[in-house]
Amino acid sequence: MGFCIFYRHWLGGDNPCAALAMLVDSLITARKPKHTSMTNRLTWRPTGVLGLCQGMKTMHATLYRPSSLLLACLTLTLGACQSAPPPASDNGLEINIAHINDHHSHLDAQTDFELIIDGRPTRVEAAGFPRLTSLFKTHATRPNLLKLHAGDAMTGTLYHTLYQGEADAALMNTVCFDAFELGNHEFDESDTGLRRFLDHLRVGPCRTTVLAANVAPASGSPLAPSTGDDYLRPYLLKQVGGVAIGILGLETRDKTRNSSRPLPETRIDDEADTAQRYIDQLRAQGVRHIVLLTHQGYAADIAIAAKLSEVDVIVGGDSHTLLGDFSMIGIGGAGPYPTTVRNRDGDPVCIVQAWEYGKAFGLLNVRFDDQGRVVACRGEVTLPIGDDFRQQDASGAYVAVDSEKRKRIAENLEQRPNAHHVRVVPPDPQAQAELTRFSARLADMKKRRIGVASEPLCLVRVPGEATNRSAGLAGCETANTLARGSDIAQAVADAYRQASKQADIALQNAGGIRAAIPQGEVSFDTAYTVLPFSNVLYELRLSGQQIVEVLEEAVANHLDRGSSDGSHPYAAGLRWRLDMSQPRGHRFTRLEVRRKANDTWQTLRPEDIYTVVTSDFLAQGGDGYHTLARLHATGASVNTYLNYTQTFVDYLLASGTVTRPVASDYSHQGVIDRRGNKLP
Repeated sequence: MGFCIFYRHWLGGDNPCAALAMLVDSLITARKPKHTSMTNRLTWRPTGVLGLCQGMKTMHATLYRPSSLLLACLTLTLGACQSAPPPASDNGLEINIAHINDHHSHLDAQTDFELIIDGRPTRVEAAGFPRLTSLFKTHATRPNLLKLHAGDAMTGTLYHTLYQGEADAALMNTVCFDAFELGNHEFDESDTGLRRFLDHLRVGPCRTTVLAANVAPASGSPLAPSTGDDYLRPYLLKQVGGVAIGILGLETRDKTRNSSRPLPETRIDDEADTAQRYIDQLRAQGVRHIVLLTHQGYAADIAIAAKLSEVDVIVGGDSHTLLGDFSMIGIGGAGPYPTTVRNRDGDPVCIVQAWEYGKAFGLLNVRFDDQGRVVACRGEVTLPIGDDFRQQDASGAYVAVDSEKRKRIAENLEQRPNAHHVRVVPPDPQAQAELTRFSARLADMKKRRIGVASEPLCLVRVPGEATNRSAGLAGCETANTLARGSDIAQAVADAYRQASKQADIALQNAGGIRAAIPQGEVSFDTAYTVLPFSNVLYELRLSGQQIVEVLEEAVANHLDRGSSDGSHPYAAGLRWRLDMSQPRGHRFTRLEVRRKANDTWQTLRPEDIYTVVTSDFLAQGGDGYHTLARLHATGASVNTYLNYTQTFVDYLLASGTVTRPVASDYSHQGVIDRRGNKLP
């Protein structure tokens, strides 16, 4: 008895259950994997001290052979554990996850979204945040529902430019997300701008939890004025069906550091290391169902799943990836929804993402077995549209269909086997009222015409990329498959070159361009949608050899480092052949330059000096442009104080018309993709 009292007080104070837990912990140190048998000695360990005691009475004889003295101690103290409640059962747990990502301040509907319906190009109003709110409310009665946003709420339209996150937060609060994961663009106005947005998000009753497990703001900084979790949390524990679900947030590290503007003292840690550390913590607390809410891209989600133990679901963003089969309406998807892979344990992981700009709504259903392992996942992606269908008449103009045909098209969409892919969804009245409150002040600014696009200027990041970022825009159906790449990036680079009095070459990164331009009138709003950031233009003098180094490191940033493909280069006054199947240092060939004072193309000479104009973002080393950063650090750059968006506006006002460059002026004169395929 004295021995028992000694152990009781030495190990657990006045709590005999705690004493037993600590004693058994000294004998059992291994950790129970999901797939082990329920009779395994570790099955009950993660349930906590009381659960440990509860299970001890029936299991201790199979775990080890205790001495008679220790057995007597256990017998005397087990009675104190009988009042501990058993853990909640999660046999056959089933959860639903409604999710969006990358809405980028695109709150209004897109008026001319193009689909193929019954073999005919058809234009219709689509997207708009109030339609997303309608879908979230429609599915609100689904059991065990989680509502998640995977980041990049901000930056992209005049709503951000004028309201600095207030409008986005107000519309998000018509949904009341359970969790929101930071995207890299949340840091575009640095930590102070992010805090301003998060303060707006806190207005009202929603209290959305903001996640970023691998982001550690410095003490006393805008995001951590008092403590590290003033604004950001590593995870959310959400009770669903009586079971705790761990939702863990991850921010893309390199892209945020290189492509946005977090404070230097804001630490962003490795995604996989951080994820596993917190997964282990959650498992130690008895949490057996883990959802990662990430902003790092579809490919990175697939890669990280294989590195992690115990992860079940990944809800992602950042790469603007459309998943699912939309071929019946003329839009290509990048993979199945959901995409199922295996984690490090060999167990299934369900991966989802929901495109961009409020154009898609994802709904995932996940079923677990009684060990907390995924046994099935299925789901659907909805593209919400209006019913203002327009088709071409004999002259080729798009005109509204009659009421009977409009009704028939809507009914046919609902009756198709893939009816969940495109659906007429009315805007939610509450969300529409909120949007109207903000849109009224934008009306005059949006309507001002600054030019005309004589043909569509398609948006592409990397020639040959899987996702068509201009899907739904007439004239851009195959833009992502062509060697020339981005029409709009070329036009913007040309605007920079014309604005600079000195520059031979204008350099533009693909990620700095945020939207395509359809054929027709171009407004002030269009320009700020294409170029939403607060950048200015810098001029630098580089040798021909340094220019080649800049181009090589820009492509290596996404091909070799796995960082943002927004680094991919475009230029005016410079052209090349690019072979992405070659190693770094051998990808760019046949480089030619057209100097400011000479309208002929000449071979780029390594020893010659050229003037380059680019954004301050690239001049300071953003997106991995380290050569430019080194030059900038020596004071070799000159600030032109030209706002990059206003430069494009002035370009349109001066010319009146913007069009695609002639073929010989495109920077990409030939492209071989990373698989060795020559692009047309």
